[in-house]
Amino acid sequence: MTNVWYVSYGSNISTARFDCYVRGGTPAGGRYRYGGCRDRTPPVRQRPVFIDGGIYFAKHSLTWGGGIAFLDPAVPGRVAARAWLITLEQFADVCAQEMRAEIGTVQVPLNELRDKGSHAYGPGHYETLLHAGDLEGRMMLTFTAPERITPETAPTQAYVDTIADGLQETHGWSSEEARRYLDAARPHPGIAEPVQRE
Repeated sequence: MTNVWYVSYGSNISTARFDCYVRGGTPAGGRYRYGGCRDRTPPVRQRPVFIDGGIYFAKHSLTWGGGIAFLDPAVPGRVAARAWLITLEQFADVCAQEMRAEIGTVQVPLNELRDKGSHAYGPGHYETLLHAGDLEGRMMLTFTAPERITPETAPTQAYVDTIADGLQETHGWSSEEARRYLDAARPHPGIAEPVQRE
């Protein structure tokens, strides 16, 4: 069975948050229930990593109510992330959940990703896969938007807190270090108010 490293740089850096993608559930502070992967086995391993680029917040999340994190690989810098060692099928199912596609419909073209470095399923939020390098002989894969999104959008406090918790878990940062890192990703500091729905 093929394993790959899924590199998370947004809320999935948090163990509790990523577990909603693997086993299903609603993240704390969120309002969307995820169905989970076909294979609900926990990740084999996890590791702190840094990848090239920068993060920014844009669009509007159905789960959180504010901007969501995207990777811009063209920006000079390093992004603090977490690499989850999971099966290729699990990674495909995580992609499907991010794309709001039916589980089992997403195929991951490993050869194309190795040769070209990216693969675009479509123009959606997280429909562009990226090969972020190799770790211990296995591919590191992540996803982002096909190009930088404007205008940028302030995230909600619950979303920022989830990423900050994950950074502390993964990299051993203090809460202040995590806040400074996330503040640097927001050109206009601020927190979005969550939208209340009936």
